Amino acid sequence: MATTTHREHRSLLQTAALVVGVVFVIVGIAGFIPGITENAPGDFAGENSPGSLLHVFQTSILHNLVHLVFGIAGIAMSRRWDSAKTYLIGGGAVYLLLWLIGMFSAMDWLPADVTDHWLHFVLGLGMVALGWVLSRRLGVDDHRDREVRAAA
Repeated sequence: MATTTHREHRSLLQTAALVVGVVFVIVGIAGFIPGITENAPGDFAGENSPGSLLHVFQTSILHNLVHLVFGIAGIAMSRRWDSAKTYLIGGGAVYLLLWLIGMFSAMDWLPADVTDHWLHFVLGLGMVALGWVLSRRLGVDDHRDREVRAAA
């Protein structure tokens, strides 16, 4: 089973999954850093955690760990075209589900307020859109993407 590890063989879809994964890792790490996160790292879990990333987004140790794991998964899944697509569309669907759960019911296990819920919506929509558009785009790079998929 071949993987696409060389920069010249990485599709735009894979690059998008890699970037999203790296951003999640950075956010997960930032959640543990005092100054970036008020009351870092906060409670382990729960909706009343005092932790606040950038003084805007409620966070906790569990929340930060989930971001780290989700980011590492994105980095790992970006190595193959099909798994990068799954990461973006599937991960985006998970974030849209979190948005729905957060907006329409109680999530006492996750520190999140309205700001977090809308961020989940934007992340979910953005990830699904990236996965869908970049896996279906036509043009100059489409041939290269097909070669990458065939080699994977």
